Amino acid sequence: MTAQRIEGKAISDAIRIEIGEETAKLSALGIQPGLAVVLVGEDPASKVYVGSKEKACQQLGFYSEVHRLSGDTSQEELLALIDKLNNQSTIHGILVQLPLPKHIDEKSVIDAISAAKDVDGFHPVSVGNLVIGDDSLLPCTPAGVIELIKRTVGSIAGKHAVVIGRSNIVGKPVSMLLLRENATVTICHSRTANMEEIARTADILVVAIGKAKAIGSKYVKPGAVVIDVGINRLEDGKLAGDVDYEDVLETAGYVTPVPGGVGPMTITMLMLNTLKAAKQQHAIQE
Repeated sequence: MTAQRIEGKAISDAIRIEIGEETAKLSALGIQPGLAVVLVGEDPASKVYVGSKEKACQQLGFYSEVHRLSGDTSQEELLALIDKLNNQSTIHGILVQLPLPKHIDEKSVIDAISAAKDVDGFHPVSVGNLVIGDDSLLPCTPAGVIELIKRTVGSIAGKHAVVIGRSNIVGKPVSMLLLRENATVTICHSRTANMEEIARTADILVVAIGKAKAIGSKYVKPGAVVIDVGINRLEDGKLAGDVDYEDVLETAGYVTPVPGGVGPMTITMLMLNTLKAAKQQHAIQE
């Protein structure tokens, strides 16, 4: 039996309708969620992402600012802008598009963003809250992965989840979020022995390693939910995930395509974080 394709765009659209309804309620109270995006330099992929974020803000009725800075902007200038945005009442969320030019220290920049406005979920306070289970703004891609799973198969509790990849951006936080949903979680990485064997025990397999089509059907338990977070450009210019989509189709129960799976969820979760930050900063109860 062929796996069911998890349509990230459809799930993302459903969440955006919910965000729109909540935004209308805030608007009635005279509050407009506000997001500031900062782009330093001319990275082509970053420019595309920033454009998508700007468009999402317009569609949802958010206030939006995009600060496009030249590649030779100094770290001091960037930190001064972040300080200004931290203190700007119309801005509830701040996102500095990564990667930054080599002469700017990413950690210093992330640390400078107010934890209350950290809609990327990268600030050490946000990460600490995630680990101990306190309420916080969650990293967008991992939060999107959880929504995809829950809205596709329902409860995650009691299931065995295997995460392949241990990055700070996806692997570690998605593992923490799966634990929060009461899954039993195993993390695999480049030094893991018997990875195929371990992966085949997973009811839920999340892959985020940055290698095109690295994970095939021999890693997949029949009927498993396979979430492919990878996005790689092939020599022919096409996009491919870390999972060999065609190969796993006959084994998996559900699988995300690339593109069109996890990708659409990331910006939607960013919008959800901005909405949440606006509510928190105006002391509106969830």
